[in-house]
Amino acid sequence: MSRRNRPPTSHNIGASTSTGRRSAGRPETSRPGTARPRTSVSTIARIEAQQVVCAVTESRGISPTVGLAFVNLDTGEAVLCQICDSQTYVRTVHKLRVYGPTEILIVATASSPKSKLYSIIEENLEVIGSTLTLLDRRYWAESTGLEYIQSLAFLEDVEAFKISVSGNYYAVCSIAAVIKFIELGLNKTFPIHSLRFKYETSEGSMMVDISTIYSLELVQNLQNQKSADCLFGLLNETQTPMGSRLLRSNILQPTTEADVLNTRYDAVQELALKEETFFATRAALKRFLDIDKVLTALIVIPINPTIDTTEQSINQVIMLKQFVNSVKPIHDALTGVRSSLLSDIRELCSHENVQPVQNRIDAMINEDTTYAKQPLELRNQRTYAVKSGINGLLDVARVSYKEASEDAYKHSTELGEEYDLPLDLKYDPARQFYIVISKSDLGDRPLPPVFTNILQKKKHVECQTLELMKRNHKITISHQEIVLMSDDSVQALIEEIRSHMSILFKICEAVAMLDMISAFAHLVTINDYVRPVLADVLEITSGRHPIREKIMRGTFISNDVYAANQSRFQIITGCNMSGKSTYIRSVALMSIMAQIGSFVPAKYASFPIRHQLFARLGMDDNIETNVSTFAAEMREIASILHNIDKRSLAVIDELGRGTSTRDGLAIALAIAEALVDSKALVWFATHFKDIATILAERSGVTSFHLAVDIRGDDTMTMLYRVAKGVVTEPHYGLALAKVVPLPEGLIEHATYVAKKLERQNQKRKRTSAVVIKERRRKLVLDLKEHLIQTQKGELEGDVLSAWLKALQNEFVTRMSAIDAEEARSMQDSEEEEEDVDMDQVEEVEDEEMRKQSAYGSQPEERPITYASQPSIVTISSRVSTSESPSTVRAVSESMSDVRAVSENYD
Repeated sequence: MSRRNRPPTSHNIGASTSTGRRSAGRPETSRPGTARPRTSVSTIARIEAQQVVCAVTESRGISPTVGLAFVNLDTGEAVLCQICDSQTYVRTVHKLRVYGPTEILIVATASSPKSKLYSIIEENLEVIGSTLTLLDRRYWAESTGLEYIQSLAFLEDVEAFKISVSGNYYAVCSIAAVIKFIELGLNKTFPIHSLRFKYETSEGSMMVDISTIYSLELVQNLQNQKSADCLFGLLNETQTPMGSRLLRSNILQPTTEADVLNTRYDAVQELALKEETFFATRAALKRFLDIDKVLTALIVIPINPTIDTTEQSINQVIMLKQFVNSVKPIHDALTGVRSSLLSDIRELCSHENVQPVQNRIDAMINEDTTYAKQPLELRNQRTYAVKSGINGLLDVARVSYKEASEDAYKHSTELGEEYDLPLDLKYDPARQFYIVISKSDLGDRPLPPVFTNILQKKKHVECQTLELMKRNHKITISHQEIVLMSDDSVQALIEEIRSHMSILFKICEAVAMLDMISAFAHLVTINDYVRPVLADVLEITSGRHPIREKIMRGTFISNDVYAANQSRFQIITGCNMSGKSTYIRSVALMSIMAQIGSFVPAKYASFPIRHQLFARLGMDDNIETNVSTFAAEMREIASILHNIDKRSLAVIDELGRGTSTRDGLAIALAIAEALVDSKALVWFATHFKDIATILAERSGVTSFHLAVDIRGDDTMTMLYRVAKGVVTEPHYGLALAKVVPLPEGLIEHATYVAKKLERQNQKRKRTSAVVIKERRRKLVLDLKEHLIQTQKGELEGDVLSAWLKALQNEFVTRMSAIDAEEARSMQDSEEEEEDVDMDQVEEVEDEEMRKQSAYGSQPEERPITYASQPSIVTISSRVSTSESPSTVRAVSESMSDVRAVSENYD
């Protein structure tokens, strides 16, 4: 009976099950599950099907605390985490979607009445591909959870792990519920000190929400789910299943620990530079099987063992033997390494760590026994796995097995001679031995009546005989006797090995990390990637979109990126198909690559560590949920605005294009203003050039555009180069439309209308005193940031003096231009009439300027001029008259002056 259709017996510990959006019903009842099968979409392109049980519980309050515990029955890993979440439970849902549990356990009392967490999990069940099960409150006990940790965690890790989870009441309660459910609901137990327990803090990794994972194509291509054209497909040069799983986990949850990242960078760089070490490591990794699953199978004890589970135990011991033999080549390959990460991996793979396990295996298992993928060969390896002489009856059973197998081959040979037909004897686990006859050899002759169980294929016939089936039965009986007699020896061996599971799992984790690091090094050797630098400023020289570069095979045009506090909100304009989306996506993808330890496609790159990544890309209706383009983007933007902060990075593309132009501009402008206030790093691609104009004087806002070369009336060349400022071509949409064979005269009329509207808008433009003030404010804050970076930088002596002189000249020139513009604006204002019919765009602009005035003004409103702030004027003159040894002191004094002035602007 399937697990989803269990009757409510005592083994179900009072559980009821729910799938999809349906209610779980009363806690003491059960009904068959009807959830759709798990797909690659619902599990974020999970590499393989895994059985993961999760328990969730929460505190009640304004900012709820959520405890989660995951137990992966395929990899033998237990993960606990406790999250201080928001009212939308965005972090909790993100965690569930990343791990993709097959079963989610929740306290029964949360269903009646439904708590907010229960409702949100229920809404996401189909997306996660999970079943919701209710458990009685009594199974969520902290004392029970601590007892399980004490008895099941690796002995040397128990005390340290108990310290890690101390105070995390809800996470500990959740692990108690999970393990109790596995024992009573799934009929599986774990030996003492055999589980890998891990505690994940909510601050240890970057949060990448589910829509960002999809839209940035982190683990799955949007157009073709089987395509490798995604970030995971690009980076997945791993050679073991463990390394592939670790890579996927890191992409979905990049680390925020600077020390961890620098350690990984050192390891990647060393492998990339040491060719001999690199190739020896890659060759050694090819020998590894999926040892995660092997070790887990050895520690999971079935309550009702069968002949199949006994066979699998022998198979797992054989695979463990291959794993142990594969560790030494890793140790040898890493000889002479210097990076701390590679040195730690080499130390874990030392002979002393695997010698006790290897000695026990060699004492019990034949030396020439190896793991085989072919069914017949694997059965033979399993039959002769245990050494001769350990069990006399076992040796007799092997003789019977050998004779029965020889009889099967002899029978096939005799049939071929009797009927003058070349016969091939094949093996299949379901049918055992069967005969294959080529149709070309058979010709027009009918198949002799001795053959039965005939299966017609395109080029051959598969069949058996009664005699062959009898001999198959005899072989099966002999093999089962061998397996059962081998079981005692094998189980004794497994019991001895279980005491060494801790070091074996750690070696497995080390191999997975080495595999991922070597994959990164492989990418460095075949691509022009550079080591990232962790800094306060995001700066990329000649950066490229990693996935597009792979697809375009070296023809990708690179661009530079720079973002600091005074350029944190970057508005990207440009023509359709000019590369705006690709540009902003490349920034997000390279940030993720940098925060998982990979090198990035650029000539130079520095990144600040980001704790959250958001992306709003694409304009698609969601027909299944009856959500329009505009509703979908507003829903995603609302989630971003609720969670974004100064430690976040966001890329927004074409916001507000799903509704009317006027409303879309207003909404996009309001959202842009909120994103500026968040202090996050934001790349905002848009066709609304008015947004760039209105926010131009706002502190922290800069504008760039993707350049286009337009020649004549019918030639338009995309340069794919990022340039400073707003796009200069006023009617690039019309220019691009000329490429399409529209009816004659239509484009000309559209051009006439567009130019007329533009002239009307230009007449209404004026530069207000508020705008002038904001420009001064922004210029002073820019100067402050430059001096802060100079103070932290490495410039000194004459180089520093020359740079400060250039900064002085630029500052004075720009401030003088602002003064001149203010004078012109005052003169124009006197000549303007009182009543001016303003259109909607100007109303939006005036409202924005009023907001900026409130943002930047002090309690005492007064115009700011050079006369009111004399310290600014003297900054560079003081530096220019100083000698080289005193330049550092000059910068410090200048910083004091700028800070005093900027206090009036901040």
